[in-house]
Amino acid sequence: MTAHQIVAPSAGTAEVSSRARRAGLVVTGLVVAFLLFDAVIHLANIETVRDSMAEYGFPDYAPYVMGVVMLVCLALYLVPVTAILGAVLLTGYLGGAVACNILTEQPLVSTILFPIYVGIFVWGGLYLRDAKVREVMPLTRR
Repeated sequence: MTAHQIVAPSAGTAEVSSRARRAGLVVTGLVVAFLLFDAVIHLANIETVRDSMAEYGFPDYAPYVMGVVMLVCLALYLVPVTAILGAVLLTGYLGGAVACNILTEQPLVSTILFPIYVGIFVWGGLYLRDAKVREVMPLTRR
């Protein structure tokens, strides 16, 4: 058995390459566009949303609350200083979507796991564009 040295993140944050940053901004833009659309249709309370909410057993006001919560999470995610907090909150929101999909016995790959796919892109976009996230969650051993 060998002892492993734990290395704390360095005081200086490594720079993100311009290519990785651009890729991260593209992924982030796609995720934000999708989630913004989701928030807007919740706030507009279109028939599809009303039917879905009724299937889940949510009260009539739930789509408005969900739309506002999503907009707040997205705003936090888009501001660099609060991006990690926004990603954490979006992860929680998406976890709630997974739970609702399980409760209503939706198909696994296409529906139950879809919020997890979105969450992977939320964190992937942030990972590509933010060196601090790479320090906290390195994909390689130090």
